[in-house]
Amino acid sequence: MDPLSPTPPPPDLSLVPRPSRLTPRPGRYRLDDTTRLRVAPGTEGAADLLRGYLVPATGLRLEHAEDGAFVLALDPALTELGEEGYRLTIGPDGVLLRAAGPTGLLRSVQTIRQLLPYEGLSAPSGTGVELPGLEITDVPAHPWRGMLLDVARHFQPVSYLRRFVDLLALHKLNVFQLHLTDDQGWRMPVDAYPRLTGIGGHRSQSMVGPAGSTRFDGRPHGGSYTRAELTDLIAYAAARGVTVVPEVGVPGHVRSALAAHPELGNHPDARLDVWTHWGVCPNVLGVGDHVLDFFRTVLDEVMDLFPSTYVHIGGDEVPTQEWEASPAAIARAAQEGLSGPRELHGWFMARMADHVVRAGRRPIAWAENGTTLPLSCTVMSWRTPQHAWAAARRGHDVIHTDHRSTYFDYARDPGPAEPPGQPGHSIDLRTVYGVDLLPPPGEPLLAGKVLGTQGQLWTEFVPTPEHIEYLTYPRLCALAERVWDSTDDWQDFRTRLEGHRARLAALGVPQDTLQARMAPVPA
Repeated sequence: MDPLSPTPPPPDLSLVPRPSRLTPRPGRYRLDDTTRLRVAPGTEGAADLLRGYLVPATGLRLEHAEDGAFVLALDPALTELGEEGYRLTIGPDGVLLRAAGPTGLLRSVQTIRQLLPYEGLSAPSGTGVELPGLEITDVPAHPWRGMLLDVARHFQPVSYLRRFVDLLALHKLNVFQLHLTDDQGWRMPVDAYPRLTGIGGHRSQSMVGPAGSTRFDGRPHGGSYTRAELTDLIAYAAARGVTVVPEVGVPGHVRSALAAHPELGNHPDARLDVWTHWGVCPNVLGVGDHVLDFFRTVLDEVMDLFPSTYVHIGGDEVPTQEWEASPAAIARAAQEGLSGPRELHGWFMARMADHVVRAGRRPIAWAENGTTLPLSCTVMSWRTPQHAWAAARRGHDVIHTDHRSTYFDYARDPGPAEPPGQPGHSIDLRTVYGVDLLPPPGEPLLAGKVLGTQGQLWTEFVPTPEHIEYLTYPRLCALAERVWDSTDDWQDFRTRLEGHRARLAALGVPQDTLQARMAPVPA
């Protein structure tokens, strides 16, 4: 924090997202070398997570003792708390964390983490710390509270993804959507088809500037994950109550796959490179049986590696020009009783969704219009909220991902000090806070189809972890607030955010200006 800036409010007044109910209590509880945890059966995971945060902050060992005053307990009778709710009581004589299930306890651990003195997040006190007296009952408003990170455009190592997950958990987000494949890179390991990462995981250079630019940086870019790395990430996230949802998109955004396997395309004799441009690539998958079988195998390996209930299969921005000019695609459309090649988009998505459903999972797809995706798909509506409500009326579950309020690759404000970003408009903190999950007037039953919302960070212009965090925070704080506690109180949020910014600063999250720290853009 700037030494000339006002002193931030204490941590107990700066919780983000805001708890459902918080009541101050007299006194404070001191963590010192006499503190012991009472770890009830079934709470071991939460206790390990708690120690992982408290030991570095306090330098204390926090061992288990049957008479420990810091208690973690499961109480299945607390059914009103659901899977993720919790109760936290802090007084002079002890701390009690209670939940109906283990995930609720993980959420309560993040609240304890936020209650630590700001300076304790970056350096141990050496003398113990105090927690404020209070009582909290906390239950999320929505079950899907997520963030997408695009690692296809700019690869990030698993070591950074672990930090990214940890920051999501701090804000009680529970979904990390990992965008693993796109035109510019294939990061998902597929044992059956090693060329997908061996060839598709590397491009010769990257465009400088927005789509249509004629400038390139001349630097190769590449990378992919191993199964072991992703397995480790999945376990790391699960220990924090975060589910990693994989996205492997079809039938568009597949240029990297076509570079590795030209036989999958509409022009199998053409030799394509991994795309070095930004924007919408005109190349899409062919529609032969061998293409369907190939991607069923890919999805089998995705589902074997990722245990998440949901699997994202893409579906957005699929140009149909290749299909309209392809005798094979025209014949396939006729064979399937479709009105023309354009309808192959929905047909292809239905085949992939059916495969996911048969495996006992739930497919997710991006909505282009809200009315053409298979009914088995959960819909992410990114173009306009109207598509979300159209999908809900059809019976889809929906996740709001409107680009005008949840796409964090847009600049934080329109000023000249902002680093280069996605052109079009800017999304400030107030806009993100205004994300609207309420159904249209007169249709209250549609609220039951809304799973929640998530932020998206596409990385055409975002090469580094520092840049990722600059764009993500504090905007993700606003999104986390609205999806956990749907109360609309902008001024209260802004007041708490001032203290939360001190917390983020202690964790090394850049929030002020990035321009001076960025590498210069090549001419």
